[in-house]
This record gives sequence, structure tokens and C-alpha cells, in this order.
Amino acid sequence: MPVKTWDISVRFTHWTVAGIVVWNLFGPTDQAHRVLGYIAAGLVVFRVIWGFVGTRYARFSAWWPTAAHLAEYLRSLAVGKPIRHLSHNPLGALMAIALWLLVIGLAVSGWMMRLDAFWGEDWLEGLHTALSVALQVCVCAHIVAAIVMSLWTRDNLIGAMLTGFKRDVDDNNTRR
Repeated sequence: MPVKTWDISVRFTHWTVAGIVVWNLFGPTDQAHRVLGYIAAGLVVFRVIWGFVGTRYARFSAWWPTAAHLAEYLRSLAVGKPIRHLSHNPLGALMAIALWLLVIGLAVSGWMMRLDAFWGEDWLEGLHTALSVALQVCVCAHIVAAIVMSLWTRDNLIGAMLTGFKRDVDDNNTRR
């Protein structure tokens, strides 16, 4: 029986931010670039708030990557039997946090570049570029990991982020 894991708020913010990131990485750096960057940052802030007040699997309490959960998950990967999570697994959680921090960092550094106090500062432009490259690397790792883990665990993670549903498996290897 499928389990509703990702609500519409999670899926909307995920795919909208993903689209904005793709546009801003490969599109022109014009007014639309700036506005879309601020929208992406706003959606990330919304998602963080939703992590405290949202539905069961959207909440940080369901997936926050503690050191103990991370160690347990890494051990499960090492023995070839990854613990299944209905929400984010600990590595996926770390990636989500990294992606959110990068989007916020890009928005803040982009905003700062428009201020008189920082206009034309090479270090700030360099920081913005470095954050952009880091985001590209993380996005690629995120996509590859979602595909690899979907195949390895036979749990369509990309489909779940589209439909909101994951398959429910009642076994000792699934974390709710």
C-alpha cells in the first residue's frame, strides 16, 4: 500500500527551486536571475519553516541527520543493506541542508553585490561564483544519488517526489 510521504508543499518547493536553479545556472544574469534567486531563497525559508510545522515526513523530527543515524546508515550501506526511510535518509538529509544553505548563500551574496558598500568587490563575486559551482556539484551528486538509491533499494525516489507516495514495506529495515 503506498504511503503519502511528500506533501504538496514539499514537492512544490522542491521542483520550483530545482527549476529556478537550472534557469539561474544556465540562463542570463539579468533582472530575472535576481528575482528568481530571491524567490528560490524565499521558498527555502518557507521549507525550513515547514520543517517545523509541516506534515509528518516533512518535519525535521522525521529526518534530521544526527550523528547516530548517520553512522547507522553508513554501516547499513557498507554491508549492502541500506536502511530504508520513508522520509529522507541521513545522507539525503545532509544533501538537502547543503542545497538549502547554498541557495541562501547565493541569494545573500547576490544581494550584497548590488549594495553600494560591496559594488564591484572581486571577493564577493568570487564567493558567488564558488557557491554557484558548489551548488552545481551538489545538484549533480543529488541527482546521481537519487537514481542510484532508487535502483539499489527498488524505491522510486524521483517518482515519490513527483507523486508524493512511497511504497510501504513493513519490515525491520524501514524507518518511519
